[in-house]
Amino acid sequence: MKIRSVVASCEDLQLTRPYTIAYKTVTHVENVVVKVELENGIVGLGTANPSKYVVGSDTAATLRALQLADLDQLKGKDIRAFYSLLQYVHQLFSKEAGARAALDIALHDAFTQWLGVPLAGFLGQVINKLPTSITIGIKPVAETLVEAKEYVERGFRILKVKLGQSPEEDIERLVKLREVHGNNIIIRIDANQGYTAEELISFYERTVPLHLELIEQPLKADAVNDMKQLPSYIKRLIAADESLVNPADAFHLADYPGACGIFNIKLMKCGGIQPALEIATIAQNAGLELMWGCNDESIISISAALHAAYASAATRYLDLDGSFDLARDIVSGGFNVKDGYMSINGQPGLGVTPL
Repeated sequence: MKIRSVVASCEDLQLTRPYTIAYKTVTHVENVVVKVELENGIVGLGTANPSKYVVGSDTAATLRALQLADLDQLKGKDIRAFYSLLQYVHQLFSKEAGARAALDIALHDAFTQWLGVPLAGFLGQVINKLPTSITIGIKPVAETLVEAKEYVERGFRILKVKLGQSPEEDIERLVKLREVHGNNIIIRIDANQGYTAEELISFYERTVPLHLELIEQPLKADAVNDMKQLPSYIKRLIAADESLVNPADAFHLADYPGACGIFNIKLMKCGGIQPALEIATIAQNAGLELMWGCNDESIISISAALHAAYASAATRYLDLDGSFDLARDIVSGGFNVKDGYMSINGQPGLGVTPL
């Protein structure tokens, strides 16, 4: 079954509400969309919204790279040569994580649709459902509590709170959340590189009574050696995010004495499903747990991350809320969400339906 066409475009998906993290405020969302059409009419979809701050490329650069590349080289290729096609894509766009991710996801979708099986089944599904966190950006205490109440009423029980601008204000927000909701919620935090090692240790000591689940990327991305010097009881709670872009980073983070207890895998950092699974294998062999995260992304790439997550026995945490606050999307389906738990819908490929 041969590839008939490969087309890239850009969609403005917008946001229902802006949000702030330690180093930026996000007010709108664009995703690059790749469509891989087969001779029989099957269309594999992939999307990308990489972070320039993390991988040096954004949606504009991603679209430009795809449009300048000779994607016609994929036309006429047999989708059954799946792994050869993936190898070609990852070599062609070795410097463009977004382009690799969008094409990698689209090829996985097209191939597993052609096989007639869900992507997770093809990858070796070992998990059926897990709860995802939902994110609250940096904002005053009162606004934090209002947003938390909304999410709890929608059935979510894991709140990921963005921190990293002021340790005092950060702790105040967390204390108030715990006072209001007690043990009915799980709180994980994301400092987005906002702390020094000394600030992190102080933050940890002051928040022990709050029973935080994990601490995502508290130190600068390049401060891996500093992370390795932290006390082991803190390291086990750390989920490496910006420090973990590719499999080489995974080896460095896992190497003795280890820098963290959790790897946060994002398809938009590593460049798609194939490299994500390579990172997952490293984590599993190193005895580390996996968290699967995202940017502001279409249901398409969120579904891809979920399928990959459920194919790894090391997966413990989901943070796949990237499509929840989009004002619009170009597909429906992909996964089901009930009381915060995410499950795939059992349809072939990614299980998404174009709108």
